Amino acid sequence: MNRLRLGRGLVLLLCGVYFFVPLGASLYFSIDDHHGNVAFNAYTSLLSAPGFLDALYLSLELAAATVVLLLVLLVPALLAARLGAPKLRPVIEVVCSMPLVVPVVALTTGIVGVLRWGPDYLANTPIFQTFVAIQNPNFPVVLLIAYVLMALPFAYRALDGGLRSVDVVTLVEAARSCGASWPRAVFSVVLPNLRSALLSASVLTVALVLGEFTTASILGFQPFSVWINAYGKTDGQMSVAVSILSLLIVWVVLLLLSVLGGRTRKAARS
Repeated sequence: MNRLRLGRGLVLLLCGVYFFVPLGASLYFSIDDHHGNVAFNAYTSLLSAPGFLDALYLSLELAAATVVLLLVLLVPALLAARLGAPKLRPVIEVVCSMPLVVPVVALTTGIVGVLRWGPDYLANTPIFQTFVAIQNPNFPVVLLIAYVLMALPFAYRALDGGLRSVDVVTLVEAARSCGASWPRAVFSVVLPNLRSALLSASVLTVALVLGEFTTASILGFQPFSVWINAYGKTDGQMSVAVSILSLLIVWVVLLLLSVLGGRTRKAARS
């Protein structure tokens, strides 16, 4: 028992050194004024930098929209497969896992090809305006579509794990036998039992969207990750401050989601 505790403590110590020593060194570098004093100029100038809030708002909006669209598409499909068409489960699993075998660069290159092909062949059709609208830099829908595809495998695994731990068929039959309609059986009985799976899928999606850089950069949009890369090139100390700030923002968002999920569980139990 003592050896087990010693082993756990050693592993935790090594993990702490591995994660927190680089962060501590980066934080010290970002607040050192090269004369042994502490200065927060890198952070204060960063918060007032042009485009900071716009890029942050865009990333948060894209993250929220991606979570909503992903759950709206995936949850009904998985529930329908569980309740009425179990033979479709392998098909859905294969479809949802396909983005894992497609490199992000290849996916983005395909999107760029479609966007370039559209204006050439659809310029005189109403669909052309659709190509223009989905590339609106204020809210690029094309980026939202790409994020949904990239987050699909992770959200599917989280939701599928939650569905495997719940007897959905029995829950729905019990609710229906008590007089509940189909929508009420799903929203009042099934979804509350999938709360942890829904929260896990949302957290994974938010983390992916806030940290994604390649697709947004190639398509020419500027969410927070791209803004960090562009603005951090001007000053070495500021680039480190930007990296630390981005980590803090991601951690705060994920912490808020976890707290929200915990409060919802307590409310459901009470």
